[in-house]
Amino acid sequence: MADSIFKDKTLLITGGTGSFGHTVLKHFLSTDIGEIRIFSRDEKKQDDMRHELQANHPQYAGKVKFYIGDVRSPQSIRDAMPGVNYIFHAAALKQVP
Repeated sequence: MADSIFKDKTLLITGGTGSFGHTVLKHFLSTDIGEIRIFSRDEKKQDDMRHELQANHPQYAGKVKFYIGDVRSPQSIRDAMPGVNYIFHAAALKQVP
């Protein structure tokens, strides 16, 4: 099988602990991508996701890194960006008054 365009690249998923972010992660987890960065503001969901990966996909857990931040804070996004090749922007509010 030929190498994909994602081989050894770094992917950032904003809103990575949400439902769409989870789906994106599942699609990339077993690929030849080098690193997947989960960016979200929910520390508890990140911890749950980390434990789930270690329990269910230990062979891939090492390629997933976690970043606490908010897409409304430009600096927190900048802090997660060095070395990123691709971004899936999945951050969203489900309950909008």
